Amino acid sequence: MSENRNGGSAERVIRGMFDDAGVRGWLHVAELGRPSARVTIDPDERVPMASVYKVPVMVAFCRLVDAGLIDPSRRLTLTPDERVPGPTGISVLHDPVTLSLRDMVVLMMTISDNTSADAVLRVVGPDVVDAMCRDLGMPDTHVHGGVVTTFSRLVAETGAASLDAALAHVADNDTVVPPGVYDPAFKASTTPSDMALLLRAIWTGQAASDERCAFMRDVMRRQPWTHRLASGFPYDGVTVYGKTGSFGSMRHEAGVIELADGSTYTAVVFTQAARSDAKLPRADAVIGAAARTAVEELRGRQDT
Repeated sequence: MSENRNGGSAERVIRGMFDDAGVRGWLHVAELGRPSARVTIDPDERVPMASVYKVPVMVAFCRLVDAGLIDPSRRLTLTPDERVPGPTGISVLHDPVTLSLRDMVVLMMTISDNTSADAVLRVVGPDVVDAMCRDLGMPDTHVHGGVVTTFSRLVAETGAASLDAALAHVADNDTVVPPGVYDPAFKASTTPSDMALLLRAIWTGQAASDERCAFMRDVMRRQPWTHRLASGFPYDGVTVYGKTGSFGSMRHEAGVIELADGSTYTAVVFTQAARSDAKLPRADAVIGAAARTAVEELRGRQDT
């Protein structure tokens, strides 16, 4: 029995789950300590990664802190005219906010605050993030300016008069979405394989110093959203670390599952729904269900 069964039983089951949920899915789930033990579905296909781009931004930030090039306690004041649209965090506030860069990283990762993420990315630099990805062996990951570039291109691609109008356009099931909207060539994009490698680097201390990797793991443990990856593991003895991402019909999560017995798995699940509705609970839940099916498959292989 091969460890990566292309077309194997688990893959067929998961593809069926994606079909039933009305999504196209990409998946990479692997044992942390033995990454060759994995379940995958189209793991090397580039996909727009939405807010999952904040994970490589965090890693690049931590590496610059390790190098003494960034002071994590440096404070920035963000004024209302520097707000980036988003549903959480500083993005929804009305007055100037002063925070340390480190706390902006916490906000961008835990509640996916777009304004914090943009501020951190401007300090780190998109080219630095991309160079970090090359250094860690992630050739298919590019941040392309993060959410600001994604939003500006969306307005241009849809021909809309504003970002709100552009977002409404891609959320309308009765309109044709221009093909460039989901083209990974000009948006923050990655592959499940690349993201799995990055997660493993964080968990094994290869992404940055031990202190910074511990910080990154702690931040990812504090994400409050439980409707995607964590929904597949609703048990007190399981710890789920993750970062979600959403853009139009795309719903993603990249994270790590730590079971009660200490066994640990990287889990990257990207999806694109056939419908553009803002709320598709089955499309969210299949992310956790697919990851759980893959983890159970890998645990079953250990027992045979």
